[in-house]
Amino acid sequence: MDNAGSRARLPRLRVLASGSGGNCSVLLTPTEDGPRAWIIDAGISRRRFLRHMDRIDLDPSQILGVVITHLDGDHFNAPLVDTLGAIAPVYMHRAHARRASNLGLLKADPHVLADPNPLAAGLIVRPLLMPHDDLGVAAFRLEFPGAGVSLGYATDVGRVRPELARLLAGVDVLAIESNYCPAMQLASNRPAFLKRRIMGGSGHLSNQQCARLVARIAPRRHVVFLHLSSQCNRPELVSELHTDGRYGITIADQREPTPWILIGPPAPRGALPPDPSPLFAGAGLTGRNEPSGSVSGDG
Repeated sequence: MDNAGSRARLPRLRVLASGSGGNCSVLLTPTEDGPRAWIIDAGISRRRFLRHMDRIDLDPSQILGVVITHLDGDHFNAPLVDTLGAIAPVYMHRAHARRASNLGLLKADPHVLADPNPLAAGLIVRPLLMPHDDLGVAAFRLEFPGAGVSLGYATDVGRVRPELARLLAGVDVLAIESNYCPAMQLASNRPAFLKRRIMGGSGHLSNQQCARLVARIAPRRHVVFLHLSSQCNRPELVSELHTDGRYGITIADQREPTPWILIGPPAPRGALPPDPSPLFAGAGLTGRNEPSGSVSGDG
């Protein structure tokens, strides 16, 4: 099979929104019946989500499931999750599923993610609960054994921990939080309690913490940087820490979706190859050090 045909059979990731105003990503998987989607986090409005689906020519009926990292409002919008839950299963870590059920946050009880969890034919999810506020946040390794590729997804993880680096080691594509610049955070007019929450080990990753973690994980193809703070970060501060990385980068935005990012084997250094699938026409892949747009979103 030629390279174009091989790429057409690989999954793809598109971050619809990333930041304190709402987080939501689409993981598209090819099947014999056409493309099917998994949603990672659902922290935007129903109207905005449906507008994005229409923009990328995906019908909600093509959604196979929803995976939630944690219950913060910018990752979990109950009306949208209920809408999606009427179409497909909603999966959470046990701690979050218990809280959602006890508080009646959803019309139907969510499904609990085990480890490993075969969500569907050809997709295995391995969750890990990391420090974040009182309930923690789930990071995920999503594996596609048939294609031999993997995606790591970690946001709001609080601190760098060896077990997270082990979980995500060597993934083809890594989507990871790079929330704040420490100097900008300390110099900001934010209240002291908020700075302590963000920087205290149970909040968010700084740019430098993220860079250290990326180096330990050693992603094979591409890194997508999530959840940049609009007040205490800038895209160029993130990208300059990765100029020597052997991977392409995309910086996610609060307002504009990223291009489709191929989850595949390593590409040659430089610009990544165009996507051959008609579904992704006009949505080329982002090359090295090219932010997808302006960045918004705070810790």
